[in-house]
Amino acid sequence: MRPQIQRTSVTVHWEGRETAFILLDKVSKVFGRPPEVVRALNDVSLAIERGEFVAVTGPSGSGKTTLLSILGGMTEPTQGRVTINGTDLYRLPADSRADFRAQNIGFVFQQLHLLPYLTALENVMLPLVIISGGSKRERALAALARVGLGGKERRLPGELSVGEQARVGIARALVREPSLILADEPTGNLDSQTGGEIVELLSFIHRRGHTVIIVTHSPAAASAAERTISLLDGRMIRYGGSAGVL
Repeated sequence: MRPQIQRTSVTVHWEGRETAFILLDKVSKVFGRPPEVVRALNDVSLAIERGEFVAVTGPSGSGKTTLLSILGGMTEPTQGRVTINGTDLYRLPADSRADFRAQNIGFVFQQLHLLPYLTALENVMLPLVIISGGSKRERALAALARVGLGGKERRLPGELSVGEQARVGIARALVREPSLILADEPTGNLDSQTGGEIVELLSFIHRRGHTVIIVTHSPAAASAAERTISLLDGRMIRYGGSAGVL
């Protein structure tokens, strides 16, 4: 007989947390139309303080990437409210939301989306294209140095190891000094040693004051976070860690 999985969702109590850096209030996301409807997220509420390092875990199809996409301002929820640093994200017009995302959120993707014909420096400079001023090169060089790639700025992605390519992706996320870093399976394509180095780098970035949220299947990556949020079938089934279960 197969064991039964308990799907009891977590209820979050908000006492004193209305001013948290990130608030999700009863957020749901439904894809498709009846009768073929997929409920990717179901009534998820959570609060994340500025400067936290949070891991989001759960099996494939549990809603992790949908949650990250909603936090990143890329997927509008079907219902509920998302607030980041006091800004109600989905009450912004689309162009204002894009500006907010560019100024406040850095993304690290499992598929790094590095342009193969651009150098490491040029890839990191891409988020700076719309910024006026003459410090773009210096900012990109500084970001590469922070991830340990000083001196390799002229190399093409194909001339870098997989781990170094991942570091370029992190440098690109950091170059505009966003307050929030969102990482979707940052170790998914890496061996255990290289993945551990990337997790340590994300921990270092967190210690420098950034709020870091990672989606991961890796227990080792999740253990580096201060708190773990677990999803199952679109519902939050664990909301705990150093701050305790709420």
